[in-house]
Amino acid sequence: MVSTDSIADMLTRIRNAIAVQKTEISLPHNSIKEAIAKILEEKGYITGIKVKKDAFKKELTIELPQRVTINEIDRISKPGRRVYAKAKDIPVVKQGRGVVILSTSKGIMAGDDAKQQQLGGEVLCQVY
Repeated sequence: MVSTDSIADMLTRIRNAIAVQKTEISLPHNSIKEAIAKILEEKGYITGIKVKKDAFKKELTIELPQRVTINEIDRISKPGRRVYAKAKDIPVVKQGRGVVILSTSKGIMAGDDAKQQQLGGEVLCQVY
């Protein structure tokens, strides 16, 4: 099945895997999903990322921790309604306990990193 919003598909797969206590999910690879997964790994929400390359396609495997660290994971900017934020207006998730992920002119990054570098951009998702 082809999804028009691959980021929302990735977040839904993570949400569903947590609900049924799976420790690993596999999904089709693209560079945006890999960058988001790297930020989630860096912030401690997931434990590992693997990229498998077959003859025809790449597959991204995300390893989830045994103990649930994600309570909420939501898509903010959607294909039908894009949400942008200036550097000073980047949202704070749960008084700083969560992370917001942005697409900036210098790549995909966490909200606090973008704020430090004075970069705004498209607010992709938030995780708590």
